[in-house]
Order: sequence, then structure tokens, then C-alpha cells
Amino acid sequence: MDHNPDRISIWPGYFDLKSSRRSGRRVPKDSAVRKPDLEGLFMAARSVGLRKIKREEKISHPKRPHGQEGRLWVSRAGANDSIGSSSKEEIMQLIGCNWREMQNNTDQAEKDSAQRGPNKGDRSARAQRKSRSPQRTQKRKDR
Repeated sequence: MDHNPDRISIWPGYFDLKSSRRSGRRVPKDSAVRKPDLEGLFMAARSVGLRKIKREEKISHPKRPHGQEGRLWVSRAGANDSIGSSSKEEIMQLIGCNWREMQNNTDQAEKDSAQRGPNKGDRSARAQRKSRSPQRTQKRKDR
């Protein structure tokens, strides 16, 4: 692919919370997320305000050829127009902070719904099935 100084490539591996800076994370830990993927990166970039974005799936990072994580192409001029920054580091930190916040919100929503329990009409989730104890099973075999 030809070099275009207007395009910035952003890989999901740059936001991996479990990897170190040495192994490829490019944002601080407070901007990193668990299990980054291309779809989450795309949604976070959209919610930041970036509009000129291109997704490439099934592409592997040169330092991580084992996983085909994909990448995002962002227009530097488009980023400068929409969010006021053309620096790759600033763009990645904005995306990372927003992505982390989105991930925390979904985790909290799942936790709240688990605490509330099943819905009123959901019989399969409300059913209380009694499990057979090993003693009862043994008594039935003896009969």
C-alpha cells in the first residue's frame, strides 16, 4: 500500500490492558481496555467524533503476526476538523478513554441486570429445579 501522510493506522493491540508498553500497548493503563477488538475500536472512534474512518479486517500487525486483529485507518485532516487534534497519540488517548468508559458502562449494566434477577414472565430462568442428592440416588438403587 502506498504511503499516505494523511492516514493514521490504529491497531486494537495498542489498547490491550494486559500487554505492556514493551509488547505493544501505546496508551496509558487508564486508557486501555480488556480484550480489545476491531468492532469496539470502531465504535469508540465513532463516539469520539471521528467520521473519516476505514476498517480493514483480517490484517495482522507486523509484530503480532499470529492474530489477525484488523486495523483502523483514520484521516489526519478529518480528525483535525472533527476533534481538533491531528496527533496520533492524542487521538489514541481520546479513543482509549472513551472505549474504557463504554466498557465500564456495559459491565455495570450487566451487573445490575444480574442483581435484579430474571424477568417476571421468564419461567425457565425462574424455575427452581431440585438436584438429586447422592444419598437419594443411592437409596433408589437399593430398592
